[in-house]
Amino acid sequence: MENKVMIQAENIRFRYMPELAPAVDGVSMQIKKGEFVAVLGANGCGKSTISKHFNAILLPERGTVMVEGMDTREDAHLYDIRQKVGMVFQNPDNQIVATVVEEDVAFALENLGVPPQEIRTRIDDAMEMAGIAKHKHKAPHKLSGGQKQRVAIAGVIAMRPDCLILDEATAMLDPIGREKVMKTIRRLNKEFGITVVTITHYMEEAAQADRILVMNKGKVVLEGTPKEVFSQVDLLHSLRLDVPQATELAQQLRAAGLDMPNDCITEQECAEALAKLLKNSAN
Repeated sequence: MENKVMIQAENIRFRYMPELAPAVDGVSMQIKKGEFVAVLGANGCGKSTISKHFNAILLPERGTVMVEGMDTREDAHLYDIRQKVGMVFQNPDNQIVATVVEEDVAFALENLGVPPQEIRTRIDDAMEMAGIAKHKHKAPHKLSGGQKQRVAIAGVIAMRPDCLILDEATAMLDPIGREKVMKTIRRLNKEFGITVVTITHYMEEAAQADRILVMNKGKVVLEGTPKEVFSQVDLLHSLRLDVPQATELAQQLRAAGLDMPNDCITEQECAEALAKLLKNSAN
């Protein structure tokens, strides 16, 4: 992972209307290039609001957001920032505009005047990276929810962004669809080095990140690796957040007197810890 900073937010404050309380208040955070970051928080905590600052959909009333050194409030940088930071939203149907998959992936490139030969290369690459190349001649409305979301992701990837922001992009999908989309996201991050910031309510998704930020009432209240964050079960529950099922099980077993580690976040880790306990008890 590179040490170069992708996004730097400093003391961000934002209100949707002057008379309302800030949706984001005094938030500072840094996203490094190539990093996979998950942002968690209960509804209304400000996580989606902060994500929309990362490609200048929203602008701070106080503080600054820098994208690879470019201030989001400077109009001259807007085009470059939108090229570098792509967003995928919750409902894939709201992002698909064409009647054929490959035409939808090409839509933004055509509007930007990208040369036809380069468009062909980019959409082929993007569909392959997103895992939907075999569906390129299909009508999007005939695809599953997870497939549609991967079409939306391919459309963003075709722009060749350095960073991908997913604003609850798996919220409307079934478990199989969520897993396939997350597999795509992991591949984009690990194999192609795309920086990923995911806003999610699903703890198993957050557990796959390099780092987690937890927000509450417009502020960042907890930050760390998945193991560091999810080991604080009581604090997360007080913030109206769940933890991965494996973490919850391990905590319940500890409460029952078993010597379970407090940093289990995957089913595999939990199973291995239980197997070790059984082996020790047998001896």
